[in-house]
Amino acid sequence: MGGMTAPEATTEPTTSARAHSFNAAAAQYAENRPSYPPALFDTIEELAGRPLAGTRAVDVGAGTGIASALLHERGAEVLAVEPGAGMAAEFRRRNPHLPLVRGSGDALPVADAHADLVTYAQAWHWTDPARSVPEALRVLRPGGALALWWNTEATDVDWIAAAAARTADFLGLPVHTEKREAADRVSTADPSGRLRFTRRSVRWSRRVPLDTHLANIGSHSAFLLAPEAARAEFFDAERAHLIKVFPDGLVEETYEVVLLVAATPEPPTRP
Repeated sequence: MGGMTAPEATTEPTTSARAHSFNAAAAQYAENRPSYPPALFDTIEELAGRPLAGTRAVDVGAGTGIASALLHERGAEVLAVEPGAGMAAEFRRRNPHLPLVRGSGDALPVADAHADLVTYAQAWHWTDPARSVPEALRVLRPGGALALWWNTEATDVDWIAAAAARTADFLGLPVHTEKREAADRVSTADPSGRLRFTRRSVRWSRRVPLDTHLANIGSHSAFLLAPEAARAEFFDAERAHLIKVFPDGLVEETYEVVLLVAATPEPPTRP
């Protein structure tokens, strides 16, 4: 497979095209994307300075509801916000008990000072911080918190590093782009400097069938937009690589969740 590059790989799709690509693959996304570990939510509680139980949370870019459902399980009162029609439909199918409104982080359809917590799971990079930062601050109550996080591959694991190199080759990208993108997201989360983020990393893993692992990879926007024939060839070759590493057909995926939390200032107390 060395040297195989997807046609159009050197032409970066527009952000809009990448974002909208998820709508046609919402069920695939929901079925195969990794979740988040309990330790992530413990850390959010620590950095936000309050338990999730009883917290009024707005989960923006909620997608199919992976994070929204987990926040709800921890006792948060969740309002989900999702711009995409396909993702919103899948969210409602899977989480009929949770309220969802259509909208984006750049123009939140939420009242001022509504939330104790605003969250973005795998979604902040789809926003324009010049708009989404003021919107988050508008929606948050004084003393509230904004939490952003991304699952990133643990490329210190040999097989993951090798697979990342093959993926980068296919997409015509630098190796370990996901790690670089995560670092870039940290540095550009709020270019205005209005928010002071605390960064944490939470490592976790899951064991899934090979088909689930490949479908997870295929649910990323770069693959959703790749030509079908080249994509099929890549995944056939990837299956052959991985069955040698995991002959029982169960893949041990290891992740590091990159978490950023910024608290809004408490109002000054009057003497």
